Amino acid sequence: MDDQPLVRSGLRVLMADTTDLEVVGEAGTGTDAVRLAAELRPDVVVMDIRMPGMDGIEATGLIAKGTEAVKVLVLTTFDEDDHVYGALRAGASGFAVKDMAVEEILAAIRVIAAGDALIAPGVTRRLIADFVRAPGPAAPEARAPRLVAGITEREREVLTLVGRGRSNGEIAEELFITAATAKSHVSRLFTKLGARDRVQLVITAYEMGLVAPPR
Repeated sequence: MDDQPLVRSGLRVLMADTTDLEVVGEAGTGTDAVRLAAELRPDVVVMDIRMPGMDGIEATGLIAKGTEAVKVLVLTTFDEDDHVYGALRAGASGFAVKDMAVEEILAAIRVIAAGDALIAPGVTRRLIADFVRAPGPAAPEARAPRLVAGITEREREVLTLVGRGRSNGEIAEELFITAATAKSHVSRLFTKLGARDRVQLVITAYEMGLVAPPR
């Protein structure tokens, strides 16, 4: 979803050359993006920040609340902190910038479709740490490590490693378990903590005090 026809056309052509990606709709305004997401229920919405009328962040928030199965990848030319914060707060599953290589953008779409999260290179975990430190309902006052009812000690260990940016494979190596077991633990954390994706698990790990924000 982008207000520039040339950008939308370029993305459509790029995806047409792939065997695993299909364009089911496109929109030039935030309002149309929300409507089409509800009607077409795509796996991933690629959303621009700057859209006429309703901007991409507001549209992302409405899509995230109204159609949980639809993930949003924010794609923009801007990588300033406030845009990242806004996208994450709105419920985006990923954040990429338009100057990334074509294959990186397509890979980002695949990552989001698979239920994982992605933040573009250069937009580091520091932003998520700042996000959970920032004033607002998502930033708790206390950060002392604490137990959370309903999750096991092993799941707590997995959540800590997710908060440190570890992949499922890396979690498996560190905890001496299989990759399938690590993936299973992460899936259960999604359910138990009501998280949409890995970004929210990282934020929860910071909120629980399991991971210290980088200094």
